[in-house]
Amino acid sequence: MAIVAGALAAKSGNGGHAWSRVSIALGLRRLGFAVVFIEELAGATTSERDYFERVCAQFQIDGSLVDRKLSYELVARADAADLLLNIGGHLTCSELKRGPRVKVYLDDDPGYTQLWLQARLLDGRLDGHDFFFTFGENIGLPGCALPVDGITWRPLRPPVVLDHWSPGGQLSEGFRTVASWRGGYGRVEADGHRYGQKAHEFRRFVDMPLLTGHRYEIALKIDRGDASDEELLRSRGWQLTDPTVVAAAPDDFRAYVQGSRAEFSVAQGIYVETRCAWFSDRTTRFLASGKPAVVQDTGFSSHLPTGEGLLAFTTVDEAVDATNAVERDYKAHSAAARGIAEKHFDSDKVLGRMLEEVGL
Repeated sequence: MAIVAGALAAKSGNGGHAWSRVSIALGLRRLGFAVVFIEELAGATTSERDYFERVCAQFQIDGSLVDRKLSYELVARADAADLLLNIGGHLTCSELKRGPRVKVYLDDDPGYTQLWLQARLLDGRLDGHDFFFTFGENIGLPGCALPVDGITWRPLRPPVVLDHWSPGGQLSEGFRTVASWRGGYGRVEADGHRYGQKAHEFRRFVDMPLLTGHRYEIALKIDRGDASDEELLRSRGWQLTDPTVVAAAPDDFRAYVQGSRAEFSVAQGIYVETRCAWFSDRTTRFLASGKPAVVQDTGFSSHLPTGEGLLAFTTVDEAVDATNAVERDYKAHSAAARGIAEKHFDSDKVLGRMLEEVGL
């Protein structure tokens, strides 16, 4: 049995986030585990509970939303589990955390995790784990500007369950992505440097529609306080749509991705500046759907094949060249995109290697 712990109800209305959690649970189930998904959320609202239950029911996941009271049955199941996969240290309940035989911490926010840990802001969330995996493939390697604080960070790529992401679908024009203008956290400062957010990176590439003549669309979560940025994007030719309309549920998100022609996106400034080699789980789903991805390089180009299907950029000129290349030979880039997903992000391979490393 495996316990997967992470936020789902707390991110209700975010279909892409739901896929990031569901994919791990489904991937472990494919490898033979009975999976229990646990979310700790004090004071969950009715809508949050409904979202949690709908998603778990859709994928036939055994889910438990823990508020304050623990059931004896849930504690017993945790005690009997072979594996705890604790996404972002979400599970803090000692009665549930201590039981599983192997405890794995998964860092899905590289950069934030390491800098918060250095600043002693994580309240012991990493304590009690046996292994530490991260979506930042460069962490601990030369050239990555992140502290490790004595932790052996093992690289893990975002897994995608390929059966749920078949290639094809009706093609829109141009490029799409789903994004939050500022993400879930504020800017992080460390050693006198203040790291940027996605907003700061998008501003660098705001003229892409004018420079290429291609269509660029973002399902964008943006606050009213950033109205000037929204106006800037629209004035440069970006098409903006509401993610709560087109990507709120897992099926909505999948339809939006599979209805696209290709992806274009930047990354959070902290991922770019630290060269941690973070790679987006969202992008893995574009690739698996046979959609070429033109995405800002965070250092991942040192580990993944780029140039066909997956195109990395660091400058505006490189971004222009990459999007033009996709449009020139779309069929080849589409086939290559699916091939990259199959070789590098298939949940069977990604999670299978993780299980080997932890002795399961």
